[in-house]
Amino acid sequence: MGRAEDRRARQRGGGARRAQTSPSAGGRADRRRAASRGSERSLLRRIFTWKKVVGTLFGLILLCMGAAVGLYMYVDIPNPNDAAELQSNVYKDINGKTIANVGDTKREIVDLSKIPKDVQHVVVAAENKTFYKDPGVDIKGTTRGVLNTLMGKGKQGGSTITQQYVKNYYLTQEQTVSRKVQELVIALKIDRQISKDEILAGYLNTSYFGRGVNGIQAAAQAYYGVDAQDLTLSQGAYLAALLQAPNQYDWAIASETGKKLAKDRWAYALDNMVEMGWLSKSERAEQKFQEPQKPKQAPGHEGQNGYHIRAAKDELARHLMKKYDLDVNEAYNKIDQGGWTIQLAIDPKKQKALEKAVKKKLTSQLDPKKRKVDAAVQAGAVSVDPKTGKVVALYGGEDFLKHERSNATRRDYQPGSTFKPVILASALENASLDKDGEPITPNTVYDGDSEVEVEFPGGAIYDPPNEGGTNYGPITVQTAMNHSTNSVFAAMGADVGMDKVVETATNLGMREFKPYAAMTLGSMEASPYDLAGVYSTFAAHGKKVTPSIIKSVEHAEEGEWIPDYDNGPAISRQTADTVTAVLQGVTNDGGTGATVLRGQYAGKYEAAGKTGTTDENVSALFAGYTPELVTVVGLYGEAPEGGGGLKTSEDKPAKAGNHVPLYGAGGRPATHGAGFPAEIWAEYTLGALNGGSDAKFDLEAEMGPTSEPTTQEPTTEAPTTEAPDPSEEPSDPPTETQAPPTETIEPTDPETGKPTGGPSTIEPPIDPDPSSTGDTEGDGNGNGGWKPRTG
Repeated sequence: MGRAEDRRARQRGGGARRAQTSPSAGGRADRRRAASRGSERSLLRRIFTWKKVVGTLFGLILLCMGAAVGLYMYVDIPNPNDAAELQSNVYKDINGKTIANVGDTKREIVDLSKIPKDVQHVVVAAENKTFYKDPGVDIKGTTRGVLNTLMGKGKQGGSTITQQYVKNYYLTQEQTVSRKVQELVIALKIDRQISKDEILAGYLNTSYFGRGVNGIQAAAQAYYGVDAQDLTLSQGAYLAALLQAPNQYDWAIASETGKKLAKDRWAYALDNMVEMGWLSKSERAEQKFQEPQKPKQAPGHEGQNGYHIRAAKDELARHLMKKYDLDVNEAYNKIDQGGWTIQLAIDPKKQKALEKAVKKKLTSQLDPKKRKVDAAVQAGAVSVDPKTGKVVALYGGEDFLKHERSNATRRDYQPGSTFKPVILASALENASLDKDGEPITPNTVYDGDSEVEVEFPGGAIYDPPNEGGTNYGPITVQTAMNHSTNSVFAAMGADVGMDKVVETATNLGMREFKPYAAMTLGSMEASPYDLAGVYSTFAAHGKKVTPSIIKSVEHAEEGEWIPDYDNGPAISRQTADTVTAVLQGVTNDGGTGATVLRGQYAGKYEAAGKTGTTDENVSALFAGYTPELVTVVGLYGEAPEGGGGLKTSEDKPAKAGNHVPLYGAGGRPATHGAGFPAEIWAEYTLGALNGGSDAKFDLEAEMGPTSEPTTQEPTTEAPTTEAPDPSEEPSDPPTETQAPPTETIEPTDPETGKPTGGPSTIEPPIDPDPSSTGDTEGDGNGNGGWKPRTG
């Protein structure tokens, strides 16, 4: 019985164990998966043993080392490149006569012992703090640069002083992966073969410092009029700052923003010297920024030649930037290395006619001894053949040697009402509708009363006054253009949409600007050169015209370049021709531009044009054209050296270069676009056309259905004055300034001085005139304080 019970108990226990271990269908699947995973892990362990992994990594390391050694052995140190020695640039007129030879003596090699030790240190502190410790290369920075080049993200910094010396002396400025790899290998070799002092000496003797000079000796002479051995630490720190952005930081032509950045870089270099133990804190505190001297111009720059040379150099730089993907400084450096023969498109006869017209109609009437404001008058003009786009005449100022900034290409003043035709062009091109849902045409009727409230998309309200507070009542667009009625074009800008207006303006060749309501009255920045392109496009029936002062360029290595800007249409022919028809009304129908067809000019040529006068009488323009010639004339109020005892429009004492009102200039109560600018335009055009022309405008204009506005005599809200004599110049309403212009400067890496690729305000795209300073704070006086003002 006992054995039988034991047996039954064991059977029951075995059954229970079998029940516990007997797999269900799910259990069997789990066990199979587990077995499979185990088999896979076993296979992976067999394939990827730690010995194999370590061996593979070791092999890759050896392979890379072998490739590096092979590359190091393969790349030899080349002979110095030809560009290490500067040549001159030759500028010729359209007939082939040399007018200037620039760049004969721009470099002098000096031994490092002739360069003060603290100047050496401040350069190292600014450009490459690890110079005395590194192996000649910055692997991280170079790798970043190569990767960005491969990915098409543009040029990046990362070069050491040794690498920059190699690039300057042995290689080229070409931005390719192969050149970067060469630079890396050669820098490693150079660092092993010669001393750090020899490398630093080579770097200081080959680097570009702006003003067409290479090497620290020539830079010391160009900026401070001393030899390199006599440079002070403060002066040396400024030259070290120039290495990052030579043209942008050149004190003679830098904008206010550029000057600030130059000072920041100067301080950065000195602060690094303290950090590195080369300068005590007390010595650092004693350092004062020393402004460099103005550049001494080479023969051939006197009179208008300097302005022509500057404009041609700027145009060539833009071409090189686009062709080789260079930045601004690299493009100018390439030009300043010499060997270029540049023939200008300037027509000597037309140039003479322009200079004669300015003298007869303006400068002969100025008397600074009698009227202080006369010393502030600056004139600029650009004349273009609309069929070819060639600049046939350019007036940049009284004399380049006296006033370097070209009034023909400067962008620090506003175009005022000369911008209004662009708004009409945008309305026509976009088939925009007015508030009644009807297409906008020259015959569309708007409310012409002063300070009419206009609502822009987004709810912004803008109510600009008309000249003298004049209320015109219901008037057509044509009449509004004739009288330059601010309220009408503000309303039209709202109907079209400022985004579309900006698009049309940039298509016509203007720089992009913010779509503020005040821009309807021309409150952006634009030069006579810019406007000449816009109005030339109108004259060319809508085909975009890019003004070019260059006829041809030749270079031994680059070959020949003949500018041919085939841009295609910017706007339709009908749009362009309709604008021209409207602008004929401005000169023919008693409009603000009637000056150009009165008296001795009547019947001598057909003309279309627009006047412009900016707020506070700071500037005045006339932009006009015949079928054969487009000319823009600008007059600007700029305080002379010492301020001339003048005041800004903010009633503050003016400093040199500040924008100042032109009230009383030339003995006239105020300066309008219909005054001096239109008179100069008419006198020049008559002379340039040899006494007149029978050419007629060939237009395909669409004026729209005729609307008869309710007849209303213009009234003013202010006390009325005696009606003007019809023989006197009509005035053009000043624009109202409400939005500041901006100047874009690309951020740079303080360690390398190279662009970071971040958002940017000087341009690039490059200014037609790198000396253009702009009013970066925005009140038109170069000293800040933007606020709404009325005319």
